[in-house]
Amino acid sequence: MGASGDIGTGIAQELAGKGWSLYLHYHSNSKSVANQLQDYQERYPKQDFYAVPLDMTKEEEIPLFLKSLYQLDAVVFASGFTTYQLLTEVSSMDMDRMWAVHVKTPIVLIQHMQDKLARSRHGRIIFISSIYGETGSAMEVFYSTTKGAQLAFVKAYSKEIASLGITVNAISPGAIATKMNQEFTSTEVTELENEIPIGRLGSVSEISFWVTQLVDKRSAYMTGQSIVVSGGWLK
Repeated sequence: MGASGDIGTGIAQELAGKGWSLYLHYHSNSKSVANQLQDYQERYPKQDFYAVPLDMTKEEEIPLFLKSLYQLDAVVFASGFTTYQLLTEVSSMDMDRMWAVHVKTPIVLIQHMQDKLARSRHGRIIFISSIYGETGSAMEVFYSTTKGAQLAFVKAYSKEIASLGITVNAISPGAIATKMNQEFTSTEVTELENEIPIGRLGSVSEISFWVTQLVDKRSAYMTGQSIVVSGGWLK
């Protein structure tokens, strides 16, 4: 989910390279997924790749989306967006959209995906959450709230379905070099890097690496966890 974004694309690229067939979800950025499809089909002709559109803020689209899915071994939720403003400035509409994309729609999808993942006997559910779900952030209060809700869901749901052979985990990135950070000036980026013990922003590949670890069969004994990948920032 969210294969058209920077982190989602990086995850898809790494999984495709490791032999996975993929459903590539997108909403508005169909071009990104179309380019990926062409690339993966040329490089990995023995694997299957499909583009699956869904506006995660429109619950009425979910049944048609689910009909396009067949066998499932893992699902990665990498969709997301934020706004930079005081809580008093966040509109009710933005709250509804952010809650739907980060929390409600993923949970509704999981309700319907559970049986398919259970048949795998090594099913994987992975949320790309955020360090702000762990620590919170001023100017992104509602975003932090939804990311914290993802982590609470991971902890609770992992207990409920452990006997089905499905693990549920989250990866909580810190400051990663993606388009989400392009609103910062070079001065602001430098100030941010100075706050990070490692002294730089993280790369997309440093997030996708952990996804490949969690989908490995040898990760079967790890569930209900949040892996913080932040260069020591805010921890």
